[in-house]
Amino acid sequence: MEMRAVYAECLAELMEQDKRVCLLDADLAKACGTRKLYDRFPGQCFDCGIAEQNMASIGAGLSSYGFKPWIESFTPFATRRICDQIAISIAYARQNVKIVGTDPGIAAELNGGTHMSLEDIGVLRSIPGLVIVEPVDEVQLRAAMPVLGAYEGPVYLRLFRKQTPVVFDEGYRFELFKADMLREGKDLSIFVSGLLTRDCLDAVEALQAAGIDAEIINVHTIKPIDRETLIASARKTGAVLTVENHNVIGGLHSAVCEALAQEKIPVCAVGVQDRFGEVGKMPYLREVMGLRVEDIIAAAKEAVKLK
Repeated sequence: MEMRAVYAECLAELMEQDKRVCLLDADLAKACGTRKLYDRFPGQCFDCGIAEQNMASIGAGLSSYGFKPWIESFTPFATRRICDQIAISIAYARQNVKIVGTDPGIAAELNGGTHMSLEDIGVLRSIPGLVIVEPVDEVQLRAAMPVLGAYEGPVYLRLFRKQTPVVFDEGYRFELFKADMLREGKDLSIFVSGLLTRDCLDAVEALQAAGIDAEIINVHTIKPIDRETLIASARKTGAVLTVENHNVIGGLHSAVCEALAQEKIPVCAVGVQDRFGEVGKMPYLREVMGLRVEDIIAAAKEAVKLK
């Protein structure tokens, strides 16, 4: 199932259970997968038009009256375009608003560089009190939605819209603020978020053939990051590789480096190297941005050499 369909289904359950839960979108309900919610919950859904700053401010206002708004748009418009409203109206005012940005990073594909938000985590990570979560697959998203809905405070949900490879089993239990161990290893710690998680698992066989026993940890909550798990893993393996669908500046790589700053352990990165996006399909974008499985394998080998 597409991630946006799972998101809409879970949001419908939250709206059914609590009439204070409401949806605000910036004329992108069809693209975000939530259009049918308008028919099912006409009093809980609001199209704010192509006016994202207003959408964020309305969400903050609704929250101040006890409602539980989810505001959604494409990632660049749900983050950098409304950064001031998120910082002041939502986070500073301690409002219970959930912000959903869809098609992060290279997922924007043919929408090109203007819609390819490679800096959204970096933009929002420095805002106090804002939680940042990026689910991997439909299983993790389905488990995360009620937890995020119950969490009292602002959250940014970085959401891939379409179908993703399955990583987690159906019995998976989501724990906010706690990273997930996907595979234990002794030679290298790979910390990965979002879209590229399956690619890291796919790289394991080639790494084993090269004599590298890699530990893979999915960091679904990028802020606040699970320092305890990351430090324990890094101390065990002695080398770290971060992998993300984001600029290496400001995102997961920066968060991991901050967490490990006192550990004197080498940290290498697979991610977008401080550049804007461009028009293209996923295979092309993975190649030009250095986000392929072979790029992960090469970076992993380099990280182990630095030990």
